[in-house]
Amino acid sequence: MSTKKKAVKKTIKASENTLKAVTEQLNTSLTSLKVELGEKKFKKRIKKVAKKLVAGIKIPPAKKAVIKAVKIKSTNKKTINPKPGK
Repeated sequence: MSTKKKAVKKTIKASENTLKAVTEQLNTSLTSLKVELGEKKFKKRIKKVAKKLVAGIKIPPAKKAVIKAVKIKSTNKKTINPKPGK
């Protein structure tokens, strides 16, 4: 038995990716505000705003391939004709 632990590979969620993208875009677009507020206040406000913006975005999960059942039509069907007179 080995006593070594294997490194677990972290998977980044799609919502985390969008959060990072939004924060980067806000940082680049609001540089003038950064000077006025200061570094610490600016980072806190950007973090709050980015969370609120991303909260409304719902990324649908990837759809799995659906295999449809195909009906096989038999060619040996008998046609039923009603008997006239009864």
